[in-house]
Parts: sequence; C-alpha cells; structure tokens
Amino acid sequence: MIRHQQKWTAGDIPDQTGRVAVVTGATSGLGLATTEALVRRGGHVVLAVRDEGKGRSVAGRIAAEQPKASLEVRRLDLADLESVRDFARRLRDDRARIAVLVNNAGVMAPPRTLSAQGHELQFACNHLGHFALTGLLLGLLAAGRDPRVVTVSSVNHRQGRMRFDDVDGARGYAPMAFYNQSKFANALFGQELHRRLEGAGSPVRSVLAHPGYTATGLQKGTPVGLWRLLLGRIGNPLFTQRPERGALPQLFAATDPGVRGGEFIGPDGPAELRGAPARVSPSPASADPAAGARLWELSERLAEVRYALQTTAVRSGAGVDRGGPAE
Repeated sequence: MIRHQQKWTAGDIPDQTGRVAVVTGATSGLGLATTEALVRRGGHVVLAVRDEGKGRSVAGRIAAEQPKASLEVRRLDLADLESVRDFARRLRDDRARIAVLVNNAGVMAPPRTLSAQGHELQFACNHLGHFALTGLLLGLLAAGRDPRVVTVSSVNHRQGRMRFDDVDGARGYAPMAFYNQSKFANALFGQELHRRLEGAGSPVRSVLAHPGYTATGLQKGTPVGLWRLLLGRIGNPLFTQRPERGALPQLFAATDPGVRGGEFIGPDGPAELRGAPARVSPSPASADPAAGARLWELSERLAEVRYALQTTAVRSGAGVDRGGPAE
C-alpha cells in the first residue's frame, strides 16, 4: 500500500467551479455524499438516478441546505441499456463537455434477477451499464477540464472472479458470489480503460476507488438472510464508517490534482475497511491485462457499445452506439 502522506478530507477538495460531474446513484449513500461534497466546493452535479421524483426531492433538500448548489436531475436506469443510451444522448444534446463521471451506483445480492436485456442484474447494473455509459460519454469527457472516470469497486473484488462461461448465473447463482463478480468486473474495467486511454493519448484518466466498509442502504437492502444480518445489523456499529467518510476515496480520485490514471484509492486502515484515502493495490487477478481485454470484448458485445479510441487522442463523440458510425 502506498499511503497518502497526509490525512485527506473533504475540506481538501479543490475549487470545482466550472466543472460538471455526473454521479450515478446520487440519491443515497456514497452517491449522495459525493454529490453534496462536490456542490459544496462549487461544482455542478448531474444526479443520474433511477427515480426522478426521489432525485428532485434530494436535490431540493441539498439546495435548501446549500443555496448556491448547482444541480440537475436526470433519469438513468443502469440495468436497462436503452435507458443508458437515452441518458447519454440527451446529455450530449445539452452539454459540450463534462469533467467527471463517477460510476457509483450499484445493487447487492438480490435473488437471481434478469435485466431488461436479459443479463444478471448485478452484472448489468454494477458493470455493464457503467461500461456503456462511460463509452457513450467519452467524447464529452475528453472535452472537459482535467477529465476523469471514477469507477467505484469494493474490497470484495478480492473475493471475486469472472465466470465467463456463465456470467449471468444460468447454471448456478449465489447472490454474494455474483456481487463479488460485479465488483471484480469494476476493477478489471477501470484498469483496462486506463490502459486503452493511455495507449490512445487521451486526456481522460481512469481511476478506481472503493469505500471500505461503509454503512449505506446497500447492505441493508440485501434479502439474503445471513448476509443481511452480518452486514446490515451486527457489522454496522462495529466496523463501518458513515457515507461521508466512505465517499472520500472516490472524491479524492475525482478531484485531487496528484491522482494518476490507473490508480486505486481506498481507505488506509486495517484491511482497507475504514480510514483516510490512500493509494492501494488491486488484487493481482483483477490487474491481469488478458482478463481485462476478455471482459472488454464481452462488454462491447453485450452492451453494443464500442470505444473508438484513436492512437493519439480521443475524438469528440468517441462512444459508438450499436456499432454504428462514430458520433
């Protein structure tokens, strides 16, 4: 572990005036804490949320507490690739650039459920939707100031593996194992995206982050009895940190001037469960370029989104929708 020399806090976030951030899952937990911190420092945040009514309510509360907050609410269902395309299309119509995409939203350990396109829900929402969203917004990011993609993984990625022969769990599904797979996919994706952006000479940086063990609604929402007991009740008072603390690694990844592409930011405490943001190491398996390339090819095929990265720079509109012409 390479530790940051000082204990970084939200007070260290640089001025975000003029920067636009898209935060998925922005109405609760880590996404809400990230949104509140960014607008507090002058940033404009697009709350990318499945429930627009809840998003407007949250945005109204933030505005009441921070009268100068700059916010907008847009609907995005990451488990539905048509919703991802619609969100990206509308954002490209309305904006010339964004500075940060925080791939934060996720679901944890539901019974086996299929997405609108027939993919296992955790893989669809936690990874595949974010893969498509990133590709479709890459042109806006390349035009932004100090642009970054922050993909939020989990310490659980260390227990994950890709079931390339049964990625949707048709032949055997275990809720937590497939949650771990989705977080492993996040780690593979963030590092493979870095390799491809760097190879293309893109100004966009791909950075990974994880919150350690943070008390959010994600753990309490799982219906799996034993895991819900352990994660949602017993564990919270003993080991967890509040979302405001858990969000610090992704805020550091999104804003700190010294962050480099390909880095992984997590808590600096024992087992990376809690603490201040620090540079941590991904699992060796998730750093395997061959596995990253294999997941990338699978994701392009399933999402029908190709990243058209040139050898010197990313062109505006680099995301290619449904394999069609570059936008």
